[in-house]
Amino acid sequence: MINISELKFDEKGLIPAIVVDSVTKRVLTLAYMNEESLKISMEKGLTCFWSRSRQELWLKGETSGNYQHIVSITADCDKDALVVMVEPDGPACHLGTTSCFENPVWESDTLQEFSYEGLMELIRGRKTNPQEGSYTTYLFDKGLDKILKKVGEECTEVIIAAKAEDKPETIYEIADLCYHTMVLMIEQGISLEDIHRELASRHVIDKKVKQEKMTGDN
Repeated sequence: MINISELKFDEKGLIPAIVVDSVTKRVLTLAYMNEESLKISMEKGLTCFWSRSRQELWLKGETSGNYQHIVSITADCDKDALVVMVEPDGPACHLGTTSCFENPVWESDTLQEFSYEGLMELIRGRKTNPQEGSYTTYLFDKGLDKILKKVGEECTEVIIAAKAEDKPETIYEIADLCYHTMVLMIEQGISLEDIHRELASRHVIDKKVKQEKMTGDN
């Protein structure tokens, strides 16, 4: 851990803070902190910025309720910029959008951005707005039993491929399993955030168990 005194604030005493959703890894906003707001952020575990327009401290969510709970704060190699990983209570943008970055400027014709969140939205769309000829819509139409059957089949395919030590095939089958599991999640009303929170809680438990074991060994 580095000390705040090691950070390089600009001539106005500010340092840019890039706020990122710890679950989706989506950039939520770019704001600025001074030494005081950074200390408040660390003490409260909530993002606090310096408003350049109002020239005052700004605790995100104090009026809107959209607090940003800090997971971690990391400085770049030059120590003149911060990445703040957060769990947001609501939209980051004052316009009511999840992120302040909602206006595409350019996209590659050959490279496509992929995210689990985007895939979940696509799958959810096939349930709420069925499309003829869509395999995903077909699964939702057939119902839970069909979805569970496919999840079971894909589990078996993963086992067979892994047992054969066929890495490309194993990757292919794991991808199929992930997709069908996500279909099941939508069917059951389970979000990626639900899984994230569950895994995060297990990480904490595992860490405690390791610490207890080390203490016992001593």
